[in-house]
Amino acid sequence: MFRLLPRCTLALAVLVALLVGTPAGAAPQGSPAAATTASPTQQRTEPLAGSWTGPLSTRGRYIVDATGARFKLKSANWGGAQGSWSGSGNIDDPAGHHAGEDSYNMPVGIDRVPISALLADFHRLGINSVRLPFSNALIHNTTPVPDAAVAANPQFRGSTPLQVYDAVVSALTGDGFAVVLNNHTNTARWCCGLDGNERWNTSQSTAQWVDDWAFMAGRYRDNKRVVGADLYNEVRRTIWDDPNWGNGDAHDWFTAAQQAADRILTTADPDLLVVIEGINWTGIPADGLPHGRPTLTPARTLSHTLLRSGKLVYSAHFYGFTGPHHSGAYGTGETHDPRYQDLSRADLYDALRQEAFFVTDEGRHCTAPLWVSEFGTGASETDPKARAWFADFTDYLAANDTDFGYWPLVGLRGPAGQGDDFALLRYDPEGRRSGILDGTDWRRAGLATLLNSPSRTGQIATPARWNMLDLDHTDAVRSLRVAARGDWDPGARKGVCPDGQRLIGLAHGGGRGLCTDAGAGDLRAAGDTYTVVRDERYVTHGDWAGGHTKLECPAGQFLTGYSVRGEATASALCVPAHSSPGTAGRTVWFDRGDNRPAGSPGGEFAYGRYKGQCGQGEYAAGIAFTGRVGASPAPAALLCRAL
Repeated sequence: MFRLLPRCTLALAVLVALLVGTPAGAAPQGSPAAATTASPTQQRTEPLAGSWTGPLSTRGRYIVDATGARFKLKSANWGGAQGSWSGSGNIDDPAGHHAGEDSYNMPVGIDRVPISALLADFHRLGINSVRLPFSNALIHNTTPVPDAAVAANPQFRGSTPLQVYDAVVSALTGDGFAVVLNNHTNTARWCCGLDGNERWNTSQSTAQWVDDWAFMAGRYRDNKRVVGADLYNEVRRTIWDDPNWGNGDAHDWFTAAQQAADRILTTADPDLLVVIEGINWTGIPADGLPHGRPTLTPARTLSHTLLRSGKLVYSAHFYGFTGPHHSGAYGTGETHDPRYQDLSRADLYDALRQEAFFVTDEGRHCTAPLWVSEFGTGASETDPKARAWFADFTDYLAANDTDFGYWPLVGLRGPAGQGDDFALLRYDPEGRRSGILDGTDWRRAGLATLLNSPSRTGQIATPARWNMLDLDHTDAVRSLRVAARGDWDPGARKGVCPDGQRLIGLAHGGGRGLCTDAGAGDLRAAGDTYTVVRDERYVTHGDWAGGHTKLECPAGQFLTGYSVRGEATASALCVPAHSSPGTAGRTVWFDRGDNRPAGSPGGEFAYGRYKGQCGQGEYAAGIAFTGRVGASPAPAALLCRAL
């Protein structure tokens, strides 16, 4: 979410003041554009209903609808229900709210414009989807909204903010738009600095956060145009603590997102896309101290494997005034790191790829659609660097056929022209529209580039899937079929491949594994039979790992899981194949170095560890390890057999 004071400016300045003793400063504001009479050039008022079929899922780097056809998220953010109070001043005075816009904890503009007219304008823009923020506070707020807050929509009188949110969801989806629910804030306060909304669990427990997501996902379960759950917005540092990606503690965003995704997909709505944003900020924004925007970079070596395949979407936010190591602050709290708008076109594109766009590379465990769910700039922006950034950035999104979401969709316009200058559509107190649909808005060219550039369309074939298993801190049982059978090795950390995949790679220590369906598709026979192997009773084809203990699958079965105790190999999990697999095999040792196929298909799944991996034309039939004194008891070899 953007604000006229660039995001994080004041709050991060306060952070610096608290930690390094400098006073907080204010950021400059752009001059608002002059009011104009609406003169749309696109007359796209037809509903999108019937043009696509929900629910949505993913195939490699693409999102598809229920027919398997590409559905590109051409989105905008309709903010307001996440809260608009800035945290200072009178909460009942619009001046105390972001850009002078009191949203009353509802989507902005409902007080000024009938919702049917708003939706007609959304169609004119040419978008097909809306990211709809909400706060956890909204879920629990039982106070009806003031009549003045719904003056243009009197049918909402007496409703709570959540009931208004329900009605907005219904109206959007009824008019053909896809809706992605976005948990933007804990509190009903404007984001994103030191505001009580830094992490999913800053102002509440992780358990409450997960419960709230189960509630919201289940609430719209029967509406298949509610297509996604965007788990949390711009995870970032509190005063004292950084979020992390995989440390296994209370600040671990990787694990919390996995937990929420599992709950949503198993108990609330198995059809939803799960959108996981990278980490927005860590460290202290001061020269000489570590700081930066990790975004999605950790996913390159530690990615999510959901219980239901084809549901993961990764997300990232980019604004010109931020940068790879720049918070976006001006004045106090500003560092000397370059902003994105300071980078050359080539350097910008390199940064974007390194921070997020790598996830769209096919054939990796981190492969997923990338949704740039927030970016934007001001209608009155005059800085040549900022304007060039917007052109370069929209060119890059278009060239990479990237799903996108502009921030924000709707803003208000005060009598003196004040309001959110970034908004695509702005409405004055009488409901008259100005903004991007007018011929004078310089941003039109960039938006047109995104909306009208060539895109992949039609049916998308299902590519080979690759997923990693992470046993760093806990179980990674990613199979619904196995999970339903209970704990197959109590006391051990267990990893099981998603249904339809087979284990193809292991690390020497740490417990990481790699799964795929490449080269064979789903090998598993019908039914839920499996075999837990703890000794050498099924070794029937000779000593394929001399001096080592061999856990070999019974004939006709293949490896789908494993367990460890500490670093020590504990057991192997084998399941029957639907037809007789090959028996000719080879031993792949990896206790003294990597032993993977050329090109390392699947990607780096155990950074810093030796790894072994069967080829795409093989299946893993056994794990070997040693109990010798002084040697690591971790997996040391795989028995790989030709399919």
